[in-house]
Amino acid sequence: MLKLYGGARSRASIVQWYLEELGVPYEFVLLDMQAKEHLQPEYLAINPIGKVPAIVDGDFKLWESGAILLYLAQKYGNLSTPEDLAVMNQWISFANATFGPGVFVEASRDRELPRLMSGLNQIFETQQFLVGDDFTVADVAVGAMLAYTLMMIKPDLSPYPAVLAYVGRIQQRSGFQKTIGNRG
Repeated sequence: MLKLYGGARSRASIVQWYLEELGVPYEFVLLDMQAKEHLQPEYLAINPIGKVPAIVDGDFKLWESGAILLYLAQKYGNLSTPEDLAVMNQWISFANATFGPGVFVEASRDRELPRLMSGLNQIFETQQFLVGDDFTVADVAVGAMLAYTLMMIKPDLSPYPAVLAYVGRIQQRSGFQKTIGNRG
């Protein structure tokens, strides 16, 4: 059975959400970060950097939430073409490298938040999810960051009603409610 390693309030909940969406059986191994369990030799054998999340799927070990999401989408999801993979990679990279730093780094927030939200709002004015009307791993990556933004930063997103409607849609998903919504 696939094992997901994570800590409280870590990006492991994003991977856990996607596993729930896929219906893949998994064991969640909660590491006590305060007790430095993520720095013990047993875990460092999985991720020598000592960060979470990480997975072990049979003999395969992988860390970094974005890489894990892409792996799960390829193995258990329905990515069928290089173009599908590229689009998912684009959105996962956007969530981790553009959206996260743009919103969670206070020095850039006032400049980046309106630009990012305006673009997302335009997308959601014409479609239910990031790549059309079907929920994908892209929605897990970006949707989680939006949910965390609302939980932690609490910005006024009323100028972006389509973004708020999108967040409402993802928050109603049972996988979200079992994982990220359960921690909010």
